[in-house]
Amino acid sequence: MTDTLALFPDLAPAPVAAEPVGLTYAEAVVSPDAQGDLMARAAGLAFAPFDFRGFTGNRRTVSFGSRYDFTHNRIDAAAAFPDWLSALRADAARFAGLPEADLVQALVTEYAPGAGIGWHRDRPEYGQVVGLSFGSDCVLRFRRPCEGGWRRASLHVRPGSAYRLQGPARDVWQHSIVAGDHLRYSVTFRTLRMSGDAQT
Repeated sequence: MTDTLALFPDLAPAPVAAEPVGLTYAEAVVSPDAQGDLMARAAGLAFAPFDFRGFTGNRRTVSFGSRYDFTHNRIDAAAAFPDWLSALRADAARFAGLPEADLVQALVTEYAPGAGIGWHRDRPEYGQVVGLSFGSDCVLRFRRPCEGGWRRASLHVRPGSAYRLQGPARDVWQHSIVAGDHLRYSVTFRTLRMSGDAQT
């Protein structure tokens, strides 16, 4: 958390989950005015229902930079980052301490009231995950197998906040998002996994 606060010195200490290891979280990364602008722009994007091999999710998505083709299990090219999304990528990169160019994919997701996402780990072809959330609160849950069941953790994610998943939080723990009562958007940036990086 120290590195994050160094990047954003005007931030008050933000709540950070005790686990999983590899999770970093900070609030007020995106200002309220910027959130409103992002929501207005996102509302005009060409969203499509999330499709996983014929199963349609209750959220809508659009990809930039690259996209994952679940039918053929491969990464395909996607539309270039628009200027407003490139600016947001710069914010995400500063928060995460990563070069902007490393964030090769942006997945913009619209969560209508009642929409969430089930338990999963992101595709192993991608590496670190940096998520920005705006519009309304959500609960990000984590779980991993342990003797006798599951070890669990959760994080209350505020509008304008950012989180980063690396290490065990990315590769060992599954995560999900509880269905919310209000419209929410997220922008999830991903790096490519480098040869030799840990994965599960």
